[in-house]
Amino acid sequence: MIYVEKWKIILVIVTCTLGILFSLPNALPRDVADSLPSWVPHKQIALGLDLQGGAHLLYEVDVQSIVRERINSLTDDVRNALRRANVGYTGLGGEGNGVGFTVRPATDVQKAREAVRSIDPEMTVNVQGDHINIGFSERALRDRRAAAVDQAIEIVRRRVDEMGVRESTVQRQGEDRILVQVPGIKDPKELIDIIGKTAKMTFQLVDVSVSPEDARQGRIPPGSELLPADNELDPTGKPVMYLVQKRVMVSGDTLVDARASFDQNGRPDVSFKFASVGARRFAEVTKNNVGRPFAIVLDGKVISAPNIREPILGGQGIITGNFTSQQTNILALQLRAGALPAPLTILEQRSVGPGMGADSIRAGTVASIAGMLGVVAFMIVVYGLFGVFACVALVFNVFFVGALLSILQATLTLPGIAGVVLTVGMAVDANVLIYERMREEVRNGRTPISAVDSGFQRAFGTIVDTHLTTLIAAVLLLMFGSGPVRGFGWTLAIGIVTSLFTATMVTRLQVIAWLRHVRPKKLPI
Repeated sequence: MIYVEKWKIILVIVTCTLGILFSLPNALPRDVADSLPSWVPHKQIALGLDLQGGAHLLYEVDVQSIVRERINSLTDDVRNALRRANVGYTGLGGEGNGVGFTVRPATDVQKAREAVRSIDPEMTVNVQGDHINIGFSERALRDRRAAAVDQAIEIVRRRVDEMGVRESTVQRQGEDRILVQVPGIKDPKELIDIIGKTAKMTFQLVDVSVSPEDARQGRIPPGSELLPADNELDPTGKPVMYLVQKRVMVSGDTLVDARASFDQNGRPDVSFKFASVGARRFAEVTKNNVGRPFAIVLDGKVISAPNIREPILGGQGIITGNFTSQQTNILALQLRAGALPAPLTILEQRSVGPGMGADSIRAGTVASIAGMLGVVAFMIVVYGLFGVFACVALVFNVFFVGALLSILQATLTLPGIAGVVLTVGMAVDANVLIYERMREEVRNGRTPISAVDSGFQRAFGTIVDTHLTTLIAAVLLLMFGSGPVRGFGWTLAIGIVTSLFTATMVTRLQVIAWLRHVRPKKLPI
């Protein structure tokens, strides 16, 4: 018992030193900590929304729009397939979760069935007399909806990261909802504008076969649609309408970069660049349609429809319009992050002020200090000098919790502060077990050294069992909890691990050092 391996002594000293070093940046202002060299510990504890203030948003993904969009695309595919097979039809259009049409003449039903079956192997083809319905299976729809929500989460996360904020939370909630929490943001409206816009950009040819006036009267050619201009009004004050072919010539999905810039007259615009595949497609379309107007469509509105004067071979272009500088910055950010696969609807919106968070931190700090002082007083009164040893270990335990929260960048929430207060009490719980075991051994006539040795050895199994069961509960909170619940789970799990170390290593080293130096005849416990 008196002998302790040197590596254990070195381990305790090094661990305690690192715990102090990595927790100290939390005592500095954030700008001072960020300015420290990278080789110096500078990370601070990440504060959650309820402590730092910020925006809380709950979105619902319009997954049904994915189905509608796919049905529109499927309609064009079916039309082209029937034309290639030279099959007559009537009544082609959306029908349930698919597309339906009637074959004319009815003798070509088998021919039509073979033609549409090759469009997509995931489709189901149902034939009833001369009527054919081609649609999605329930499994295919479920997979598409799940993929759309996953993609939306990733796009929202990119957009939030592009804003340069830290400690943000973007996660799925339920089947089709996304929870967004961004601490420290001052203008929730800007966050909503950036996240909520679909930012789906496409390049489509303008249909010049029919005038917009005739199209507004209902004479719209198959495969075309009327779209309003974004910032262009007619003499009556209504948006100018463009007749645009539904077929997407180039998709914004192939964009690799978008930046806010200014033209020669100092007006804000957005410059963009395609990837190699998109650049080739863009060059091919502009080469084959010189002289025709080319509409740039963003979220169902025509931003501009310039004429193609010459082939654009470099894969780069500029979006012009009646933009402000802030609008071009937001549009460029959205295009860089990518388009949302479906629109988002705000179900819940909350804004937490920094003053409320400051009050929570102040109250949590007071509660932590009060709890710690109460534990210190109890240990000293009940166990005397050995209580002082436990209190020193308790101080190091607090340093370890702060250091690990900083290193792991685990978000500290208000329930997380409750977890810290709880671990303060648990940190000395192991010492109580050890000391009570020592008292029992002293009453049985053991010498001080033998009593100390027996106290640490025989209480160790019980300490591990109690800490392990609590750690399992903390891990379950981390696995299945969200938001503040995870914050509580983090501090609880970290506190369990650190309290086990301080009770069995830090306290033990102090007691052994005292025994070697004093060599008492009786334990003061």
